[in-house]
Amino acid sequence: MKIRSYELFQVPPRWLFLKIETDEGIAGWGEPVIEGRAHTVKAAVEELMENLIGKDPFRIEDHWNMLYRSGFYRGGPILMSALSGIDQALWDIKGKYYNAPIYQLLGGACRDSIKIYSWIGGDRPSDVGQAAKEAVDTGFQAIKMNGTEEVQYLDSYEKIDQTVERVASVREAVGKGVGIGIDFHGRVHKPMAKVLAKELEPYRPMFLEEPVLAENNEGLREIAQHTHIPIATGERMFSRWEFKNLLSDGYVDVIQPDISHAGGITETKKIASMAEAYDVALAPHCPLGPIALASCLHVDATAHNATIQEQSLGIHYNKDNDLLDYIKDRSVFDYENGFVKIPQGPGLGIEIDEEYVRERAKEGHDWHNPIWRHDDNSIAEW
Repeated sequence: MKIRSYELFQVPPRWLFLKIETDEGIAGWGEPVIEGRAHTVKAAVEELMENLIGKDPFRIEDHWNMLYRSGFYRGGPILMSALSGIDQALWDIKGKYYNAPIYQLLGGACRDSIKIYSWIGGDRPSDVGQAAKEAVDTGFQAIKMNGTEEVQYLDSYEKIDQTVERVASVREAVGKGVGIGIDFHGRVHKPMAKVLAKELEPYRPMFLEEPVLAENNEGLREIAQHTHIPIATGERMFSRWEFKNLLSDGYVDVIQPDISHAGGITETKKIASMAEAYDVALAPHCPLGPIALASCLHVDATAHNATIQEQSLGIHYNKDNDLLDYIKDRSVFDYENGFVKIPQGPGLGIEIDEEYVRERAKEGHDWHNPIWRHDDNSIAEW
């Protein structure tokens, strides 16, 4: 079998899908995208795929190393996202050929399902207490929310109080048994992150996500010394080499690699195993489409330290299309009592509605994240 051709589809709300076809008629799907940089990742996929036409799609490990190591400049969000989608599509092809779900080719499952959480609120969250109650009423056992708006290096305690009040309203609405993930999105700098971590302790969050930017991970040392709340990070880290120091330093409790950014199924599985050796939980980042979610679930199935899975159904970014729109059998992602089962079909275990993908790709998208500024007109972290 040889790789014959590929196609890319830029589809709403902010996703990029890749279809790789073989000369034996088996096709695989991947999701190579960086939110807000779909055009750029598309160009990177086109450059990388030049090296794969005519090659055996089963040599996934070799292709991964060739695409990564044969570039003098390697890593980073664009190249790794392009590589991620290619890797997912190759695994999909292999699973379909052997008529087996990908997790079986990774060593088999150690779980049948995994807990998921629902996003509530938006970039500037309000009425999160009611939104959290509605999510729990539909069966979710955990939710996640943005913790703050923009925050300066040193800011007013009014913003601290607002964050605490929002979290308090969620805890009151959902009770003691529901997990609350608080995502700081890298918007907070270390001086205020220490304050927030201490103030939020009474509400027993499931984790604090990205209390500082990934490039400031050394700041986690001091934050961890100020709180017993688990600390999560990793969505903006792009290979096992970037996770190496984070894990060995010992100040992270939950890692969140994104399977469409961190090297695909091949690399995320390796990152998960590294974390397991440090007794660190895995909670893959995935505010993306159905291909990325299915890819995550196959890694979750085989990773003992996989704890909870992000998914994008109803997330505030999904305005034109949502998670289930591009697959034929929506029941694959049925959520029951806050859990989703591991897909059992061959390959990724989902059937892409290619006709609908092509229709929506005609419209495409040009999604970019907002640009925020502080009151003094300096750029704020989004």
